[in-house]
Amino acid sequence: MKKISILIPCYNEEQSLPLLYPELVKLMDSEPNYEWELMFVNDGSRDNTLTVLQQLRGQDQRVNYVDLSRNFGKEAAMLAGFDHVTGDCMVIIDADLQHPPKLIHDMIHLWEQGYDDVYAKRKTRGKESWLRKRLSLQFYKILQSSSRFDVLQNVGDFRLLDRCCINALKQMRESERYTKGMYSWIGFRKKDIEFEQGDRQAGKSSWNYKQLFSFAIDGITSFTNVPLRISTIVGFIVSLFAFLYMIYVFIKALIYGDPVQGYPTLVILILFLGGIQLLSLGIIGEYIGRIYNETKNRPDYIVREFNGKKE
Repeated sequence: MKKISILIPCYNEEQSLPLLYPELVKLMDSEPNYEWELMFVNDGSRDNTLTVLQQLRGQDQRVNYVDLSRNFGKEAAMLAGFDHVTGDCMVIIDADLQHPPKLIHDMIHLWEQGYDDVYAKRKTRGKESWLRKRLSLQFYKILQSSSRFDVLQNVGDFRLLDRCCINALKQMRESERYTKGMYSWIGFRKKDIEFEQGDRQAGKSSWNYKQLFSFAIDGITSFTNVPLRISTIVGFIVSLFAFLYMIYVFIKALIYGDPVQGYPTLVILILFLGGIQLLSLGIIGEYIGRIYNETKNRPDYIVREFNGKKE
């Protein structure tokens, strides 16, 4: 009997879990030909999420949970799930019911046909603001245009991964993680399935614009060096124009004897060049900061408790 694991990262989801669990039970009961495992990862929640998980574990041995020592972020929480799931395949799903559990039936069917990565593609993005939708789509366009591999648009973490994909992702231990890019990077046989994203049923989203911007920077710097290349090209072009302008001013003063004038122009050029230099240093600093974090070789997460046992 094949075993299917469902991975659910959790951060302050005490209100969502009592709604999600019955839906997952319906799913598991409707597929009796498979062995099931629910793997919840409590990513340092500040509410009673851990208590709810302990109660679910007490009433259903198919429920497993990993309690992290603090909030390490969703990327690290998913890696903890990759390390602990034991199924022949794994489905990643959010706890807020924006991802419909009933879609997992279709994912399993495609998996049985031989696909290794069955990813859910959004038809709509639910009750997101117009600005957030536009920024998200623009981010994917930027990442796609700057990467050497296909970056799937309107695709999140809701997907089924075969054991071969899980093992490949477990080998990638970098601390600056962008898992959505890793799904594309590892390859394997992929298949999309469309769905209507629902609205959060309980609680509040922990993602604000500041976190989304930071996430976008991580995604770009983790999978492409195009910003560094752009900085180099811009620097070369600006230097070329500055050199040509310098020759023009020198020849004009030499031939016509005009004194060098244009104090406002000089100030503008200095400020412009200074801005380009600071921008370039900032881009370089982003990459150096990531190199610094990688060289420390710290673990991506620390487990405080697994199924009630201290680690």
